[in-house]
Amino acid sequence: MKMNRIVVLLLACTVPVFFFLQVLQAYQFLNLEKQVQLLEAEQKEWVEQNKKLIAGISVMSTPERIDAIAQDELGLEKIDSSEIVRVKPE
Repeated sequence: MKMNRIVVLLLACTVPVFFFLQVLQAYQFLNLEKQVQLLEAEQKEWVEQNKKLIAGISVMSTPERIDAIAQDELGLEKIDSSEIVRVKPE
């Protein structure tokens, strides 16, 4: 009879412990899920920023833009291929 009471008492004590552990696990899961969402949002921002930078590189490296800078800012002029003198060392 005494053994049955101890078993019942142990079972009665373990049920709240299991509930507490379940709540703790759910809390940890929600925190991790929130962190994942924040990291995914940050990743999306980085991807968008990279897309903008790649588009900027494409615009900056166009031959028309380079020609305009060479002529307007540096004062360079295009020459005909007939004006090029090639020197070959022996």
